[in-house]
Amino acid sequence: MSKTKTVKKSDFWERNKKTHGYLLEKTIWKYTYRVIRALLLFGLCFLILQPLINKLSVSFMKQDDLYDATVIAIPRNFTLGNYRLIDELINYWKCMWNSLWIALLISCLQVIACTLVGYGFARFRFPFKNLWFACVILVIIVPPQTILTSLYLNFSSFDVFGIFNLVLKRKLNLIGSMTPYVLMCMTCMGLKNGLYIYMLRQYFRGVPKELEEAAYVDGCGNFQTFVRIMLPDAKAMITSCFLFAFVWQWTDSFYTKLFLGDKQVLTKGLNSIAGRLDNYVQRQGWGTFAAEAFLQQMISTGVLMAIAPLILLYLFAQKGFVESLSQTGIKM
Repeated sequence: MSKTKTVKKSDFWERNKKTHGYLLEKTIWKYTYRVIRALLLFGLCFLILQPLINKLSVSFMKQDDLYDATVIAIPRNFTLGNYRLIDELINYWKCMWNSLWIALLISCLQVIACTLVGYGFARFRFPFKNLWFACVILVIIVPPQTILTSLYLNFSSFDVFGIFNLVLKRKLNLIGSMTPYVLMCMTCMGLKNGLYIYMLRQYFRGVPKELEEAAYVDGCGNFQTFVRIMLPDAKAMITSCFLFAFVWQWTDSFYTKLFLGDKQVLTKGLNSIAGRLDNYVQRQGWGTFAAEAFLQQMISTGVLMAIAPLILLYLFAQKGFVESLSQTGIKM
């Protein structure tokens, strides 16, 4: 091995001498670039992960560690009691189950509807196509808070062309159920649906039309071509849209408060930690300073418990997510 290294070094210096020092200069710049890139990546990763690491550290600390100036990152008194307390305060497992099935249902409906609409915008011509796509862009730009009152009035007195009022002699109050959310997702008016339509439209526009023409020659109709040819090819992009939809629905509090009423979900549980913890602190007889520090610790613990399922989901689906991003960069 030593002889091989010696030969390589001597060969390097001989080639460097022949190039009048250019090879050495190029090698120095190459390794300098690698070092700088590594430092920048480390700094960016640290900026992203450092708050999460702090929350993780605090969540395992006992109360004494919160007020000990010598304890910075590693708990001196390790405990899992904070996680048990959060479970008791917000009924964590019930909230997580409700959030899980709601997020899965809403995400699937959003992906199905947006995939059909995105394919239609990419491949078909129909009246006022540009106008309808401009409406899709408006759905992306306009925040849902601007139509809060309209949504509430529409679903609290729901009617379709006066049919319910004519037959039932009254309008339907859908607030407090999943029905408004399902209807909005099926009509592509759910949370961030405009963004998913845009992503899928751009992807389908990048697929060669020859694939569809070959399917038409083989006797496939529009729907068969979409199902057999386009959908399998768009698997990565659909996975990406599903992940976005699931994460945004998991952390959503706007539509959850507006439509779901008293249903227990994680976002409502996290928002109620302060009030429920206040009663707990009063029973313990702690002072104001202790209560404030303990509240921040419990919020950190609750946030970690809320995002843990999302981290697991990404670990299982990261291959499809990264693949969709790379394909989008090529085809858009």
